[in-house]
Amino acid sequence: MRVPFDMNKTVLVVDDDPTQRRLIQAVLEREGFNVAHADSGPAALAHLGAGAPADVVLLDLVMPEMTGQEALAEMRQRGFAQPVIVVTATGGIDTVVAAMRAGASDFFVKPASPERIIVSIANALSMGALRVEVDRLKKHAGGRTTFADLIGAGPAMQMVKRLGQRAAKSSIPVLITGESGAGKEVIARAVHGESDRAGRPFVAVNCGAIPENLVESILFGHEKGSFTGASEKHLGKFQEASGGTLFLDEVGELPLDMQVKLLRALQEGEIDPIGSKRPVKVDVRLLSATNRDLSQAVAEGGFREDLYYRLNVFPIEAPALRDRREDIPALTDAFIRRFNLEEGRRVAGASPETQQMLGAFDWPGNVRQLENAIYRAIILADAPYLQPHDFPAISGLALPPSTTAEATASPPPTATDLAADLPKTAPVRILDERGHLRTLEDIERDLIQLAIEIYAGHMSEVARRLGIGRSTLYRKVREQGLEDQVKEAV
Repeated sequence: MRVPFDMNKTVLVVDDDPTQRRLIQAVLEREGFNVAHADSGPAALAHLGAGAPADVVLLDLVMPEMTGQEALAEMRQRGFAQPVIVVTATGGIDTVVAAMRAGASDFFVKPASPERIIVSIANALSMGALRVEVDRLKKHAGGRTTFADLIGAGPAMQMVKRLGQRAAKSSIPVLITGESGAGKEVIARAVHGESDRAGRPFVAVNCGAIPENLVESILFGHEKGSFTGASEKHLGKFQEASGGTLFLDEVGELPLDMQVKLLRALQEGEIDPIGSKRPVKVDVRLLSATNRDLSQAVAEGGFREDLYYRLNVFPIEAPALRDRREDIPALTDAFIRRFNLEEGRRVAGASPETQQMLGAFDWPGNVRQLENAIYRAIILADAPYLQPHDFPAISGLALPPSTTAEATASPPPTATDLAADLPKTAPVRILDERGHLRTLEDIERDLIQLAIEIYAGHMSEVARRLGIGRSTLYRKVREQGLEDQVKEAV
């Protein structure tokens, strides 16, 4: 059974029996997983506490020093959310119920078949991805997004997080600048989510998308009958956000007369709805954003200087995606995970060639463009990993490189067809010129290179013939520097 997985997933195998750990490791590595070991509950907790990779935990229940039940309870108490699959030598119902109540996602009885192990891990990863997405949506809807939820470990995003966390601890006005699609609203939501207004309303308004004759009504509200068509009272965005945060995106697009009213609202803490006989007190934290150079707009008379200085007290610049290329793989994985769930797909990730292509692209539309490109690629994809031809606007490839009209019309070659010209004597040398054994690494490199040539770059067939997982094969190709041979074969 072959199920597509992200080649970077790591399984932590916790068992005091080294033979059992090696057997499970062989099964997992054949499927392309990375494997980490722990010989006891405390060792597993130390591994997780150090932040070492572990996407799924296989946990033996019967161990000396600390039982699996105790280790699982301690994991959950410390906040480790990785899915845990418990392994037991006896399948008693009491044991299973206790493990599930403690937070295990599944269990199996030793010895288990490789298929059972892989299916259990597949389900755990799917449920883990679903839980991550549900948590993200809950935080988004509840106004509790924090800077820990923002993807980005590079220096540019680390600076944004540090500034944003400082701004969140006060009520200081924040102006977020940056190109369109760079994630200004995400930053604003994180400022709100880490402030003392978290959980209260977060109201976002795109000032550039409001018709000029409706700006005042939408922002400040109106009374019933105050103008033609005002059949009902409308509170306006300021009153909707009262007690929470109002985010004015593209604030530089506000007309000058509305800039005056906005300045008064900020200075006095009150607004004048259209048709109202008295001002209305409001309590809002204002965050604003723009992709324009407001200082230049002030110089040209398109933006009020007094309002500019009122808004630009604590500026934060959202970096363009081309200035934080190191974050593209993590963003890509997050978008793949989200769209897999939304569209019911099972794309495991992006191939190394695709990751390289995405990292080299300039992304004029920034993160929003990357998000939309991944969405389209997920719909187009017919392989476990996204390929460059799934991004035709970026790669310029309308069809897979190996696809031709003739190949489309005829069935793909079978394994027998591909191996028809297999040499009867292996050309991979075992001995060097002096008659000594060559290193295993050199022999392995030659063998992989030969297999790529024989099977014309069909990596699934190469992996099957070599008896390894496809993702393991890609890893070895990278380690051995054989990427060019793969491209030439294709």
